[in-house]
Amino acid sequence: MPPINLFPRKVTFLLTSVQISSMNIRFLMTAFFCGAVAVIMAQTPVASVYDPHALFAPNFYSGGSSSTRAADGAPAAGYWQNRADYQIAVSLNEETNEIKGSVTITYKNNSPQPLTFLWLQLDQNLFNKDSRGQARMPVGSRSRYGDASSNFEGGYKISSVRLLADNSVANYIVTDTRMQIRLPKALKAAGDVIKIKIDYSFTLPKYGADRCGILTAKDGNIYAVAQWYPRMCVYDDVLGWNTNPYLGPSEFYCEYGDFDFSVTAPATHIVVGSGELQNPSEVLTAVQLKRLTEARSSDKTVAIRSAEEVKDPLSRPSKTSTLTCKFKMLNARDVAWASSKSFIWDAAKINLPSGKKALAQSVYPLESDGPNKWARATEFTKGSIENYSRRWLEYPYPVATNVATNVGGMEYPGIVFCGSNSGGEGLFGVTDHEFGHTWFPMIVGSNERKYGWMDEGFNTFINSLAETDFNNGEFASAKRSRESLIRGLFNPNSEGIMYTPDAMKEANIGNALYSKPGYGLELLRNYILGPDRFDYAFRTYINRWAFKHPTPWDFFRSMDNAAGEDLTWFWKGWFVENYKLDQAIAGVTYDKDKPANGAIVTLQNLQQMAMPVVLSYETKSGVKGTRQLPVEIWNNTATFKVKLNTTEELSSVTIDPDKQFPDVKFDNNTWKADAVPSAGN
Repeated sequence: MPPINLFPRKVTFLLTSVQISSMNIRFLMTAFFCGAVAVIMAQTPVASVYDPHALFAPNFYSGGSSSTRAADGAPAAGYWQNRADYQIAVSLNEETNEIKGSVTITYKNNSPQPLTFLWLQLDQNLFNKDSRGQARMPVGSRSRYGDASSNFEGGYKISSVRLLADNSVANYIVTDTRMQIRLPKALKAAGDVIKIKIDYSFTLPKYGADRCGILTAKDGNIYAVAQWYPRMCVYDDVLGWNTNPYLGPSEFYCEYGDFDFSVTAPATHIVVGSGELQNPSEVLTAVQLKRLTEARSSDKTVAIRSAEEVKDPLSRPSKTSTLTCKFKMLNARDVAWASSKSFIWDAAKINLPSGKKALAQSVYPLESDGPNKWARATEFTKGSIENYSRRWLEYPYPVATNVATNVGGMEYPGIVFCGSNSGGEGLFGVTDHEFGHTWFPMIVGSNERKYGWMDEGFNTFINSLAETDFNNGEFASAKRSRESLIRGLFNPNSEGIMYTPDAMKEANIGNALYSKPGYGLELLRNYILGPDRFDYAFRTYINRWAFKHPTPWDFFRSMDNAAGEDLTWFWKGWFVENYKLDQAIAGVTYDKDKPANGAIVTLQNLQQMAMPVVLSYETKSGVKGTRQLPVEIWNNTATFKVKLNTTEELSSVTIDPDKQFPDVKFDNNTWKADAVPSAGN
């Protein structure tokens, strides 16, 4: 549903001149100078655009359970998803930057529907100069595609597509970043399997939309390789085939499966990849094998290949021209790899809650070495994985690899690419963010192509907790001013969270996909549900949808049910629509005009969003107090009166004194007694 664009609020007096002229002027004068002075003690009331029926309507969810998705947000008994296993073998030519090889896909149709055709993703075709993504790329945009040279010609060159059941040539077409294979007979429902082999090649772009690329280092190029094999589109119970083209801003939606892949690279190179290296004795030296064994039991970072050894020919095990590194990755949605002769390599042990161990490792060039640069990358990787494993769900992979590249920050299962120039707090931040993506979307496999906020926003939120968790808060930064943040989130050109990344203005992606959903979950955790209820519900969602494909509605329903709270007003106002919040104090009076009887504060909700209210107040003698009100005060009204059990005149009352809620106009949140005339003046 597209967001509602609210016009700027027009400030109007509740009493117009016509109304005043029809009233008894003597009564007004008496009221001004006598006991009704409390009416004058109000801030100027303004008109509200708030409609409680729009926010609290009971029909937010369009239906109940289906055969695949339960009403409480869990996968139902009939939930299914298809599976894709991959065997990939490629070679890297460092002279031409060409990657060439083949992929064999074993695809299993677990759906209740027979499939007469298949769709595959050909993401490298984005870098074809005639692609849709190139055509829609604004001049001067942040993520230029392809090489710096306008002559760069990227994209897949498909030399063969065969159906392995009978080794027949497949009937296929390529449309931009998609391939359709039209089957000679339907792939039957409920478990039928097909095997496809595709031979292909492509030239890796130097700048691959900030997801892959080639970093020029003084001791040799660093190849960061992703979107490097034809892979299956997702066929699900929501849309059937998900065939949205890859245009650049929107990321990925992938099936889960097992990966066996090999990379043949120059023998001078060290190759790292998703999963675990299967043939270390063939591609590492005896010294490196010994150090790697040591690192697997060390909480301190161990050098596998030191800076001094980068140029030493003895740091590679073979005099042949190439070596083949073999990797295995189980139950993942994607794999990536990196290769270079310039890599320094270090590693350390990851301690997981179950008692299992994994390996954190980093590879980077000499230019990135140093205690304030990448020498701490493995420490950051280890800390990130251990923290999120404790908080949410245990890390499922045997290795976590951090690669210094010309990619600012990009995540893949078991491996991430981070900027080679990062260091200190910046390197911690990008490392923690990219490995946070292990949980969203690598474990919880949402559709990034449509709902980018379900990985970027969730990850931004868990990153905010990690800042405090890591090393006793070493990188816990001062929080950005709420007023500054809110001005950014709700600026006149802001867009709603629910737009696809491809449909957002580039300038809005940071706010709509990262900051706003991250801040929203922080509000929900700290000020609406509380940490205990929120964390339990959030872990429930993660566990339910680990290695599955949730929609936003599955998330909303899971949180509602596990927290025991109808949060549909919050989902609608914050996530589905682009509503704004403006809570104000319209005035303060006293019960029966006597301060000893208690004060009555009139609150207004002026925009379409609603939130709970936290009131702080102080009496003229200095007594302070607070009052918390639930969001339900706005169920059926835009104006609400609350009584404070005080016994003397108030000097001030403030809504949200700590400015935690996203109010777009904080200057109407405070009432002060000395800001208005008093009786007799």
